[in-house]
Amino acid sequence: MKKQIITHAPPPNGALSGPEGAHRAFTEGGLTWVDVIYPTRDEVLALAGHYHFHPLHAEDVLSKLQRPKIDENDEEEYLFLVLHFPVFNEVDRLSVTSEVDMFVGRDYVITFHDGYLRPMRRLAQTADDDRGRELLMGRSSGFLIYRQIEALINYCFPMLYRLDEKLDALEENIFRRDVQATVQELSFLRRDIIALRRILKPNIPVVRYLAARERDFLRLDEDAYFGDLTDGLTRIWDMLEEHKDIIEGLDSTLSSLTSHRINQEMKIFTLISVIMLPMTLVASILGMNVAIPYADHPLALPVTLMVMIVIAAALYIFFRFKRMV
Repeated sequence: MKKQIITHAPPPNGALSGPEGAHRAFTEGGLTWVDVIYPTRDEVLALAGHYHFHPLHAEDVLSKLQRPKIDENDEEEYLFLVLHFPVFNEVDRLSVTSEVDMFVGRDYVITFHDGYLRPMRRLAQTADDDRGRELLMGRSSGFLIYRQIEALINYCFPMLYRLDEKLDALEENIFRRDVQATVQELSFLRRDIIALRRILKPNIPVVRYLAARERDFLRLDEDAYFGDLTDGLTRIWDMLEEHKDIIEGLDSTLSSLTSHRINQEMKIFTLISVIMLPMTLVASILGMNVAIPYADHPLALPVTLMVMIVIAAALYIFFRFKRMV
């Protein structure tokens, strides 16, 4: 059943072709969109054979080591795109990579992904509805991938806004929170920002290349539509650059604050040691096993204690005068 669906004709709109409901196909006005989640090798090769994809592109879909890229096959008139977008892992508090592979021809769009990207699931739900499918797929394959990539880009902005909120909260509480908790929160945010930059930046040249050429089979004003996508990714990158600057500033502030607190504590310990040093010297001299004048006098101990207290008080007053305490 599955091979008949994939190889010969798409199933009815919204029909599931996989045993777990992983594959969906939609048709509108001569345009077909096949959305495949967790594709197997046989399924990829079946689609590649039907739509005449290059074997290396089929292997790229199955590979887990791909970076974002775009390839063109002028002979068969299709584009092959690999794009990466983030998915936030709540347990590790880290954004991880989710890959989307796209084949775009004159009358079809084939997408492969792992199912974790909510925009792709929402677009499939939109295509289930007759009106939604007409708006999404009623123009051309170029417009369909524009809507898909646009949804994926817009999906990133709430993640960056949440980062903004966390950075603002950290900035407000950096002088009030426990240092260890602040350092831990700062480390989590820094790691997530680094991950987002690594995931999203390679997409920018791919989308720019989309906007740089005219392709008749896409039937779209590529400069306008894909240029809009480039602007979206550029805004995301600008926000990540700002986040990077903020996190570096907060890290510098926290380091200065920690150094200041350590210096203050070390100064207190040093002053205590300096105050105790003369008292320790007097006690050591009086404790020597030698004859000391007036050692047997009844007031020897009170006088010695008084001398030690006076020395300590004098040093304390001196340090207060020097504003060291």
